[in-house]
Amino acid sequence: MAEGSKGYLQGERLAYLSSWTLAMLGIIEIAAGGLTGSIGLTADGIDSMSDALVSFLVWLGLKISRRTPDERFHFGYYKIESFVAFVGAIALIGIAGAIFYRSYQAFLNPKPLNLPALALAVLLTAGIISLYRAFQMRKIARKYNIVSLRLDANNAVKDGSASFLVFFTVLTSYLGFHQMDAVGGMAVAIFILFVSYIVIKESSLVLLDAYHNPELVEEIRKIVEGRPGVRVDDILLRAAGPYIQSEIHLEVEGSMTVDQLDRVRINIESEVKQKFIGVGRVVVTARPQND
Repeated sequence: MAEGSKGYLQGERLAYLSSWTLAMLGIIEIAAGGLTGSIGLTADGIDSMSDALVSFLVWLGLKISRRTPDERFHFGYYKIESFVAFVGAIALIGIAGAIFYRSYQAFLNPKPLNLPALALAVLLTAGIISLYRAFQMRKIARKYNIVSLRLDANNAVKDGSASFLVFFTVLTSYLGFHQMDAVGGMAVAIFILFVSYIVIKESSLVLLDAYHNPELVEEIRKIVEGRPGVRVDDILLRAAGPYIQSEIHLEVEGSMTVDQLDRVRINIESEVKQKFIGVGRVVVTARPQND
């Protein structure tokens, strides 16, 4: 559990730094978009500002999630970060719609860009920073299985990819195809919608206690049934923040004493936690095989 808390703390710091970095990038891009008249650059700036909001929500969710269980939240606050990811993704859908509409209007009425070199320099810088940020967050998110930080990492990949795509459309617009700048803005909106769909799907499954990992179930089964007189009746798993909570229901020989059963239960719990770092809570119950 301490390892997961460490991951939450690292994720919290990254999300906090990310929110400020993205906010500054967004302000610069929107200002540069106004100077150059680039709808694609402005859209990318709005995207960066929206991602700054998501990073802030992720930071807030991770900070709350590290609270210890209390009288109301008996199993802790871990699912708050999944809920934050869900809310953030819904907010992004609305922002994507606004960007697409604005870009479509610009597509119908294209205009040449002012100071295209400035637009290209800002987009190139934004893309590099976003991808660097993505690699940092994805590493922590995968190591500690933090859903909301994975959302932020996916957003960063999307943000960087969108910046490079808009770089290309702005460059094409500068070469004379003026409608391509608006195409870049619409592409940013589509990027946002795609990432939002994935996040809503994943976070919804976590909030509904859906979990599918047959390989882990089979590994736990091997650990349990390696002991004489013990058979697995059922193994139930669910995700909660960076941890997997498990219930293992056993069938044991009727002649087994309470003391023997207690030793078996403690050994199974200990071995499962040691072998699978992501498993934070193990509950073992048993009933006689002849029932």
